[in-house]
Parts: sequence; C-alpha cells; structure tokens
Amino acid sequence: MTIKVSVIGATGRMGKLALEVIHAAEDLELHSALDSKSELVQAVGADVIFEATKLEVSKEIVAFALEHKINVLVATSGWSEVLSSALKASESAVVIVPNFSVGSVLASKFAALAAKHFDAIEIIETHHAGKIDSPSGTAIRTAEMISSSRKDAGLSQPLIQGVGQEARGQVVAGVPVHSLRLDGVSAKQEILLTGPSEVLNISHEVSSVQAYAQGILHSIRFAYTNPGLIVGLDKVLGI
Repeated sequence: MTIKVSVIGATGRMGKLALEVIHAAEDLELHSALDSKSELVQAVGADVIFEATKLEVSKEIVAFALEHKINVLVATSGWSEVLSSALKASESAVVIVPNFSVGSVLASKFAALAAKHFDAIEIIETHHAGKIDSPSGTAIRTAEMISSSRKDAGLSQPLIQGVGQEARGQVVAGVPVHSLRLDGVSAKQEILLTGPSEVLNISHEVSSVQAYAQGILHSIRFAYTNPGLIVGLDKVLGI
C-alpha cells in the first residue's frame, strides 16, 4: 500500500520537512508539491493533502479537500475548537495537528491534568521571529485542554483576576497566553501553574523542525485510514 500525498505550502519550513518525510518513507509517495502560485486542482488524485499555509488559505484548502473527498492533514496554526467544530460531519478525514512534537503534546497533557489542582495558570509561548501568527496553535490547543479539564472537574473560569488588562496577554478559553517572537528560538512553551507558596512550570522546547518529523509521519498515515474530524497529535498517537 502506497499513500499518495500532496504537500501544499511546500516551500515553507513545515512543507519542506513534509517532503523529506515523504521521500524517506517506503509507504508514502509524493503526488504533488504546491506553493502559493499553484492551483489547488493539482492536488486532485492525492490520498492525503498535507497543508501548512496561513489560516485564511487553510480554510479554503480544507473546503476544497472536503469537496473532492480528499483526506487532509492541517498543520496550519490558528484553528480552534470553535472553528474546527464545523467540520465534525465530514466523511473525509480532517486531522488538525497544532504541533507534531511528541514531547509538546505530552507537556500539554500534563498541564491539563495539573490544571485541576491550580487556580492560577498562564501560558508563555516563544517562537522564531518569522512566525506570523499568535498565539500559536499549540498554545490555543493547550489552553483549550486546560479549560476542558477544569470544566470536567467542576472548576470555574476565568483563571485569574485582571482579565481584560491588555498587558496580561490574550485570554484563550479562560487562560492568559503571552506570545514572544525572537531570533534564536525555534519553539518553546511554558505553562505556569501556581498555588499557595508553590509554582509548577511545565516547559518544552525544540531546537529545529526535525522534532516534528515522526509526528508528521504518524499523522499522514492516520489521516489516510481515519475519517472524520480529529484534533491533536494526542488523538493520533492514542495518548
């Protein structure tokens, strides 16, 4: 069995990595590599579309994939539970992965578990200066997981006093998120959870995009065989 993959956003950081992953895997075959000048019709015939673009373009690609019954793996940041919920009735696979790092998804899982025991929680996410969106998709997903965990435990939102103060960061699902964009950094996220006389810091950092290679490989294979909407690498890996 060979899975034919079309990469949209092939000239970007994640697109180039996806091409490397596809070329290295015996069960994957590159169907087409599209950039901003390409027509989406070039992806017709692929089994899976891997797309890493901008949010407004990503929405168009997902709509195109659903129209043509092509499974799609979304690597673009900015998708939220509210936005992705409209895709739940999809017959094709729509797999949205904010972060392909196994370590990152575990850190978010740990934070969601710990959130049941702390009432003050904030996220600081730092990425390279070239990242154009904020908060990151990973931070949005982490905040949503924290919020869901606390609601399941019957705990209140929002988490801190002062929500609405501009300098306190953007509030996502009740969790303040602070975004930094700096040269010399690839990707880092810290979740700070505080209680009386203690601070729990859950931190994860990657030094290059190679940290995402295995997550991309697993997600492409998953998207090929699992129809419907799936959000998060944790669902792909079953953790």
